[in-house]
Amino acid sequence: MEIKLEQPILVLDIEATGDQINKDRIVEIGMIKIFPDGKEEVYEKRINPEIPIPIPISEIHGIYDIDIKDCPTFKDLAKEIKSFIGEANLCGFNSNKFDVPILEEEFLRAGMKSEFENKKLVDVQNIFHKMEKRTLGAAYKFYCNKDIENAHSAINDARATLEVLKAQTKKYPELENNIPFLSEFSKANKASVDYAGRIKLNQHNEAIINFGKHKGQLVTDVFKKEPGYYSWIQRGDFSQNTKMCFTKIWQELKNEK
Repeated sequence: MEIKLEQPILVLDIEATGDQINKDRIVEIGMIKIFPDGKEEVYEKRINPEIPIPIPISEIHGIYDIDIKDCPTFKDLAKEIKSFIGEANLCGFNSNKFDVPILEEEFLRAGMKSEFENKKLVDVQNIFHKMEKRTLGAAYKFYCNKDIENAHSAINDARATLEVLKAQTKKYPELENNIPFLSEFSKANKASVDYAGRIKLNQHNEAIINFGKHKGQLVTDVFKKEPGYYSWIQRGDFSQNTKMCFTKIWQELKNEK
């Protein structure tokens, strides 16, 4: 069963130097953009991360420093990648937690806004975990009865993710075959404000801190009582997305005065 689309959906997979969103860098990106009429466009690039790839990580995805030393940097490709994404919504396997946040971090380092906040995000892993609780390889075997060839190649993993999503909508009648529903259903935590889950919404839809000594307190209350907290966040080892979310709340609070 084909996914019902009113606008393009882009299925992506990213290989990186590690899994720390605010420190690691992208080394390969694979994207498949599917249009409402069924047409597909493919984008695949290796990227020089400008930092060493740890050997244990290279042994997983098969990309070593020597393989990407002459490749363009993300900054070199940022406009091209954003142009390819265009107006498409985003889909991936564990993408809400990893692929989308690390891609946004790279855009911010390149001095560009991702504008992902305006997109629907479909995380096939979250759908899978809610339904079957397995990994991508197991999901592909379970839903498609095939093994992934050349796993951890970004474009092959993206292709497998697309096939799994199509199979999921066919297998489960309760899954509505449209992107808005799949986006909402695949959210791991609907109350998170930032990707890392440092800020969440309480039952009154108010932003609260979700870590550290101020956990459970309203962000605005902490800012009022401890103005230096905002500066501490900006200096801290947090992702750019988390810092931007705190900044938005900080600026809204200042505008109220």
